[in-house]
Amino acid sequence: MSSSSRLQRAYEKAKNIGFDDTSKFIFFSDCHRGDNSFADDFANNRNIYFHALNHYYLNGFQYCELGDGDELWENLYFESIFEAHKNVFKLLRQFHLEGRLHMVWGNHDMVYQDQKYVDKHLSHYFEPIDGQDKELFEGLVYHEGLALKHTETGQEIFCTHGHQADWWNYVCWRIGRFLVRILWKPLQVWGIADPTSPAKNYKELIRIEKRIKRWILKNNLKITIAGHTHRPRFPEPGQIPFFNDGSCVHPRSITGIEIENGQISLIKWHIETKIDGTLQVVRVLLEGPERLADYMKT
Repeated sequence: MSSSSRLQRAYEKAKNIGFDDTSKFIFFSDCHRGDNSFADDFANNRNIYFHALNHYYLNGFQYCELGDGDELWENLYFESIFEAHKNVFKLLRQFHLEGRLHMVWGNHDMVYQDQKYVDKHLSHYFEPIDGQDKELFEGLVYHEGLALKHTETGQEIFCTHGHQADWWNYVCWRIGRFLVRILWKPLQVWGIADPTSPAKNYKELIRIEKRIKRWILKNNLKITIAGHTHRPRFPEPGQIPFFNDGSCVHPRSITGIEIENGQISLIKWHIETKIDGTLQVVRVLLEGPERLADYMKT
């Protein structure tokens, strides 16, 4: 099956979400939440991420996580990740309880395509303080894609992880997971990067982006938001509407895509030092906002 066919299948099976100009969405991907060990790339940005996530919760945003949220190549079980970042998951639970949580699986958490696995590991957690099982993400379903459709204009936005355009990480993900667990995780402490990751292989990154753009051209220039490559992308109106929200494992910052008031923006959250020496987490607008309507094919 070609990358175009895999992307088409993800689009056809995507979770449908209606929206209008009053809707608010935040798209993050590639958090790679780990177990807080030396190999946990998310740990460096967890305070930034939690602050940003709390901001979006309090301001009524819907949270869309476009794959690789949990690092299940380096880590065997979700439980160790949950214990390391319990505050994050409890806040995500609040989004879930209010119907504002939309989760997509990527290559590093591809096990979530198995609903039985999700029900077994993510529905409940054990609280050692009172020795009881407590609800976490009961009824949560992971999807391969999301299809947002504007209720007035009919404009569609397709959201997926993007590894469908990466043959190795889609078809051979089990082999990749084995290599990461056995070989690359121990070597990571010495600064040796995983060569199978498109985020660390520029030539492969460009090839993946080209394949996604070809699919967009075949599908009537449908706005597409993806992750996987960790490289933020924000096209201008009139260009091929391929957006990438970047990742949450950039050095000392996280990036994402916001949709609010019928506009789309690329944003960054990072820690900034104030004149008095105190630290604060701040949101920076990188690109946009641009009207979604300006990306509609005429």
